[in-house]
Amino acid sequence: MDWSGMFFDGWAGIMRTLLVGLLAYAVLVVFLRISGKRTLSKLNAFDLVVTVALGSTLAATVLQEAVTLAEGAAALALLILAQFLVTFASVRSKGFAAAVRSEPTLLARDGRFCPRAMRRERITLDEATSAIRAGGGRGIEDVESLILESDGSLSVRMTG
Repeated sequence: MDWSGMFFDGWAGIMRTLLVGLLAYAVLVVFLRISGKRTLSKLNAFDLVVTVALGSTLAATVLQEAVTLAEGAAALALLILAQFLVTFASVRSKGFAAAVRSEPTLLARDGRFCPRAMRRERITLDEATSAIRAGGGRGIEDVESLILESDGSLSVRMTG
């Protein structure tokens, strides 16, 4: 086994990583400023996928010599354009919006859990109770509503 290139393979690779990394980061910042705040929002699962894909694409552009800066920039632009088109269509079509966006789910109401909804959303009693405590309650009896939001967070509204 050749261990010579495992820790250091010369300055050329490091210089490429620094230069391409800086330029790719600048390209991403420019694209994000052009595309607007929605591109990196956490409104639904699709938004999260795009955010992760942007990070993965940036990393591949910076670290893989086989991916040129132009190819990385094109991939970033494609992801941002796809995000724009999906959100554009979602605003104009309720059917399309329903297909790409999950709706919030009521998990508890008026001091009682909704077991079917919790099972369907794979939320355990421990997770729900933890969210209630984090929201300032002592237990389910303090809850007016517990909602699993579209972004996966739990919102709690206490009684009184």
